[in-house]
Amino acid sequence: MSAVTIALFVLGLVLLVVGAELLVGGAARLAARLGISPLVIGLTVVAFGTSAPELAVSVSAAMSADGADVALGNVVGSNIFNVLFILGVSALIAPLLVQRQLVRFDVPLMIVASGACWLMALDGNIGRVDGILLFAALLVYTFMLLRIARRAGDSSEEEVPLAKPGSATAKVPVQLAMLVAGLAMLVLGSGWLVDGAVAFARLFGVSELVIGLTIVAAGTSLPEVATSVLAAIRGQRDIAVGNVVGSCIFNIFCVLGISAAVAPGGVTVAPAALAFDIPVMTAVAISCLPLFLTGGGLARWEGALFLFYYVAYTAYLILASQQHEALATYGMAMRYVALPLTGLTLLLGLVLELKQRNARAA
Repeated sequence: MSAVTIALFVLGLVLLVVGAELLVGGAARLAARLGISPLVIGLTVVAFGTSAPELAVSVSAAMSADGADVALGNVVGSNIFNVLFILGVSALIAPLLVQRQLVRFDVPLMIVASGACWLMALDGNIGRVDGILLFAALLVYTFMLLRIARRAGDSSEEEVPLAKPGSATAKVPVQLAMLVAGLAMLVLGSGWLVDGAVAFARLFGVSELVIGLTIVAAGTSLPEVATSVLAAIRGQRDIAVGNVVGSCIFNIFCVLGISAAVAPGGVTVAPAALAFDIPVMTAVAISCLPLFLTGGGLARWEGALFLFYYVAYTAYLILASQQHEALATYGMAMRYVALPLTGLTLLLGLVLELKQRNARAA
């Protein structure tokens, strides 16, 4: 491995940190300045911007002769990573409160988008017409968000600190420049970091399949990681959660939509992705709804649960790629022990929460 690769890896990490600081700071101040809730900013400007690496990687892969698996796997893997890893880490840093809009509109739409992706993939190909429909759904979603923002005004439950009057960061052009510079640093930094991570993985003999399913998907989500984690640290929880949910919706509607629309024969769906990864993505999206309903947010223990399942999912991918003899035992333990216990815990929490709400209403 060359010294240049190592240097770019380190520089990429630095750019991610600085870019996230600029993006979150600029987005929060701009939201307060324009009277738009941080949640809407997180769902649109921040979420769409931090998903730029997924768009670049998937479209490029879709237009190549043998890149369909990368194009689809990047979207599916990124969505799984976004929810399980990013929300998990963010919740561990600070319990995440969730606005009603997310529970009533955005999370259900994320579930619908995941289900639509699954249905379109059933015939083994997400074609050009499917891609156009997905992208049209993104336009409708963005229009509806802007209408909600206009009606809600400054109804956000979070206090967004404005810059001091007269300071440079109090000016809208400066805030816009912070947004653009932050996004550019995130995209550039994530690219260098992914290249370095792939080089490290190959050095240690990790297979190309595992690299594609884990490092590429997680690597293109690094802007979301940096942005949501920093937002959680700074108390901008609307941006932290909105960034993840908005990115998942954007990945399906825009990244997969454009990839399918520009690919000569659409995006081919591998049998393994149809049988396992896409259902997992859909299940992960569905899991957000009861978690957000119970207590209106994501507690630290729920964040730890999300992280546990991401580690478990990654371990399964590694075992499956190597056809390890422990794969069958591992799969049975997850299927018949871990998942039922988790489902029972979440169901109990939901029942208790509904009982408490009924008691308060009475």
